[in-house]
Amino acid sequence: MQEAWIIDAARTPRGVGKVGKGALSEVHPQRILSTVLKALGERNNLDSRDIDDVIAGCGTQAGKQGACIARMASLDAGWDNAAVGFSLDRFCGSGLTAVNLAAMGIMSGMQNLVVAGGVESMSHGSTLGGKPFIDSDNAHLREIHPQPHQGICADLIATLEGFSREDTDKLALESQRRAEQAIKHGYFSKSLIPVYHDDGRLALDHEEFPRPGTTLEGLSQLKAAFAAVYDRPLDEEGTSYKALVERSYADVRIEHIHHAGNSSGVVDGAGALVLASPDYAKAHGLKPRARIRAVATAGNSPELMLNAPVPAAQKALALAGMSIKDIDLFEINEAFAVVPLKFMRDLGLDPAIVNVNGGAMALGHPIGATGAIILGTLLDELERRDLSTGMATLCAAGGMAPATIIERM
Repeated sequence: MQEAWIIDAARTPRGVGKVGKGALSEVHPQRILSTVLKALGERNNLDSRDIDDVIAGCGTQAGKQGACIARMASLDAGWDNAAVGFSLDRFCGSGLTAVNLAAMGIMSGMQNLVVAGGVESMSHGSTLGGKPFIDSDNAHLREIHPQPHQGICADLIATLEGFSREDTDKLALESQRRAEQAIKHGYFSKSLIPVYHDDGRLALDHEEFPRPGTTLEGLSQLKAAFAAVYDRPLDEEGTSYKALVERSYADVRIEHIHHAGNSSGVVDGAGALVLASPDYAKAHGLKPRARIRAVATAGNSPELMLNAPVPAAQKALALAGMSIKDIDLFEINEAFAVVPLKFMRDLGLDPAIVNVNGGAMALGHPIGATGAIILGTLLDELERRDLSTGMATLCAAGGMAPATIIERM
């Protein structure tokens, strides 16, 4: 089996995901992704005729994000017609799954050059409407697996695992502090690609979501986001999230502790990586930055939904023949504060090596793009600190999680 090499990684800044308020909210999602693709092509002198596939994760593939956004963005970037593409949806794990599929295609020997990542215009997605249940109103599935809202799951896990409001707020504060320092010192600059409007005006060249100056006191004043909707009837039958939870956890009284400050931010953005086989890279003068050591995906309880990153990490480590102590830095998506808290506790990790430049609570979480973004951030930081190995993972709805281990070259 041949290796898959990471040649480069790039991303857009993340803009506030609200129509009329976020700097990227009026930019077509295809343009957001094509901005990254074009930059990667230009700075690596890629011959787009050689690209075997463009793979893009996207959580809401409808409206402007429908019609195979990977292929449309590739064409919008001016790439050759030969550079085909496809889009995928693994909820929050979509972007990292795209990279993992690219790695598998190359490691199998069937492909030589793949560009993979993801995009999400959450501001656009908000205009499309949506259903309150993740099962898309499949009554049969709901009887088998009653799945509440992800935020309800976060509160439920915190209750079951004994994490407090103070625990989650402290982590949220630290995420803001680390992100502020990373931005101040330019740690994201290597991979950051500005986005422009079609008329040439700058749309966004910096992170728009962070809230520097956040305090623990300020966080403590925020209202729990999911308490008000917990027992509210959501359909004609009167089904509520509380009713779904009680089917699996009848005796649990949820403590609602997650809010806008200790949950991931709603933002727009895109990110992607260039992966190549060793033979292709050597033949075309592409210098590798890292190799993929292992990729894995794990499933866990869909009723709790957010707990799969730990088994995904363990699965990836086993495939790589590594132990947790062999990993220098970790990126675990901050979908909700309880997710990294449980991840660190269960794996016995030092918080000092996890999300060292902040995470989605401070920077935002563009659903389909985040996996590719955090993998690129991880690589940049390994290089900055002159460290060797890193792991990225994200929880995904339905009780799933992809994981990726990389090693610098």
